[in-house]
Amino acid sequence: MNTILIRTVINELKIKAYWQNLIQNTKKFHAVPQIQHSNSLSCEKIHCCIPTYNSIIVRHYAKGKDKKKEKGKTKVVINEVQMAELLNVDSIKTQMNNSIEQMKDDFIKHLSIRSATGSIESLLVTVDGEEHTLQELAQISRKNPKTTIINMAIFPQAIPEAMKVIQKSGLNLNPQQDGTTIYIPIPKVTKEHRENLSKNAKQFFTKCKDNIREIQSKYTKSMKKKEGVSEDLLRNMEQQLKALADKYIMEGEQILQSKQKELTGE
Repeated sequence: MNTILIRTVINELKIKAYWQNLIQNTKKFHAVPQIQHSNSLSCEKIHCCIPTYNSIIVRHYAKGKDKKKEKGKTKVVINEVQMAELLNVDSIKTQMNNSIEQMKDDFIKHLSIRSATGSIESLLVTVDGEEHTLQELAQISRKNPKTTIINMAIFPQAIPEAMKVIQKSGLNLNPQQDGTTIYIPIPKVTKEHRENLSKNAKQFFTKCKDNIREIQSKYTKSMKKKEGVSEDLLRNMEQQLKALADKYIMEGEQILQSKQKELTGE
């Protein structure tokens, strides 16, 4: 019994001594003693006074809005060499470029503010099932700045069709026939006429845009029919094909904006 009591007292003294030592070391740590010489305080003593901390690495993730912004900035790089593995890139570019050129041609033929003689000359007239430009069927001249004369004496049978084509040309013309001669009064350029021409320009652009999207859709479908193509590659090719179509559509839109400024006088 005495032995147990002695052991208990000894343990209590050890615990008391431990806590006293710990309190003294803590006071030393908070005092932050200035070390003037390397021998004044050993590394072991310094180390024992510095408490250890568990470090936690916190990773900050982007918020939903930031992710959307980054996603919106993603730009697809067109790699024609890579596209050529599945597509005839030259053929695609030629077809899309032809749509742009057709729009330009429509602008020249149908969107002249002052109904220039050149615009009238290029109008297409169907004779015996074949299309001919008006200048191939008639002699076209300007009587004065306000009147254009079309002499149809060589092909008088084409007069009814020529009259119809001129009226539907979108040039705001009202042709008058006298025998084998067609007189075209050049209308005054009004604000309303300019706005109508601008709307017509938008229609030609929309037609061009639709043609380019049809080309994109056609080749997208052809890719999907090919065997042995991974989903990742197919998805990448679809994105590049769309980016190529967007490039031509953007070019067409820039041409449209320039033409509309010209037509409206802005």
